[in-house]
Amino acid sequence: MKHLTATAAFLLAFTAATFGQNVFSISTGPGENASTQMGISWATGLDVHDSYVLYTEESDADWSRAIKVLPQQQELCTSFQGIPSNRADGEAFFEDAVFTKCGVMLTGLRPDTDYKYTVVDASKTDSPLKSREYHFRTAGASKWSACIISDFHSYPPLPGRLVSAMGMIDRIQEIDPSLDFVFSPGDVVAWGGSYSFWRRLFEEPNFSELMWARVNGNHDNWTKTTTLTGNFDIPHDFFTYTSYYPANGYRGELGICYHFRYGNTLFIMLNTEDMSDKKGEFEEAAQWVRSVVAQARAGEDAPTFIVACMHYEWFVGTNGRTSQYGRWSEVFDEVGMDLAVAGNNHVYVRTQPLYKGEKTDGKRNGTVYIQTTASDNERGRSFADEPLQNAELIEKRWTEGSKSVSAIHMEVSSDTISLKLRDRDGNVVDSCTVHAKKH
Repeated sequence: MKHLTATAAFLLAFTAATFGQNVFSISTGPGENASTQMGISWATGLDVHDSYVLYTEESDADWSRAIKVLPQQQELCTSFQGIPSNRADGEAFFEDAVFTKCGVMLTGLRPDTDYKYTVVDASKTDSPLKSREYHFRTAGASKWSACIISDFHSYPPLPGRLVSAMGMIDRIQEIDPSLDFVFSPGDVVAWGGSYSFWRRLFEEPNFSELMWARVNGNHDNWTKTTTLTGNFDIPHDFFTYTSYYPANGYRGELGICYHFRYGNTLFIMLNTEDMSDKKGEFEEAAQWVRSVVAQARAGEDAPTFIVACMHYEWFVGTNGRTSQYGRWSEVFDEVGMDLAVAGNNHVYVRTQPLYKGEKTDGKRNGTVYIQTTASDNERGRSFADEPLQNAELIEKRWTEGSKSVSAIHMEVSSDTISLKLRDRDGNVVDSCTVHAKKH
């Protein structure tokens, strides 16, 4: 990089700071078909009356083929305003966050292609401001990969949490420079109601370099004053106003529960904050899963693999007690789910393929259940000092206690999903292979 003069450096810093005040929280998510669609999410200050996405292929060095796309979502958001929070120095304050939430679904993209884009504040037509460059890769390659990471509870007063998690993603990228996207079972911030936490999170380079597909975690839905019980069915504004995912979920869950196709794999993203048995919410979610899978399998290009993701754990990692596995296993057996991913409990758990409560070789039936550790180097858990429940189902558990940091390196080919649990140094702690089913 060329050295900047003092004046040029000042102007560059001033422009970046000004842009950050006016347009912020930029991130990329998958479209329903990630081979040709990507969702872009951003926010603007109230004084910005004209913003848009300018995108082109990475190979377009001078942006001569760039395409301008106006937002499809442009809504005033007041959902975070006045919520109790903490500043980075720990001082208590009330969030001052009234902004315009924007989003657009890019379509007509080329498969297996690297793209770049910038968000433009065009309020001043004589001198529009542009964000830094953002990047994503569309699906379509015969082999592709993702980093599965969750539960880093980003909290500005404790910046080490974010440093640990982003460093873990960086480690996976060092091992796999062609990493395609990040896949998260949730709890990426400590208090979802603190918009300042989201703004800080989206400043991380990993959000400008990679597409992120995430689900709603309980922390993503909470505020500073949320207690541990009785807080389900909170409005989903904290999720929908920080993302722009396909609106292909079911009633009341559009843009929160969603499905997308990446290459040969169908991902079904679920919201465990809305799964009350008493209200019939679980059965509604289960019926949606059945419908999505049936429709995908009936199509001309049926997926090789189907992956479900939700936040709450399949088994309690500390003692092996059944959790969401008990609710979902019959549904997953019925639809032929290949892989089920979760987080929340902060302890790594993996099973062999399970079908009707028994292990299989995975070649004809059976779902591998896997869940992430915490990745913030602070909120992990240790194993309980008691006999392990469901020992006949659980193949592997792992934790570093409170200081856990890890991620799962997911590599997909035409007939296998390879899953490797890697520690903070990149060492493989556990691995397994999900095989394409022979129907």
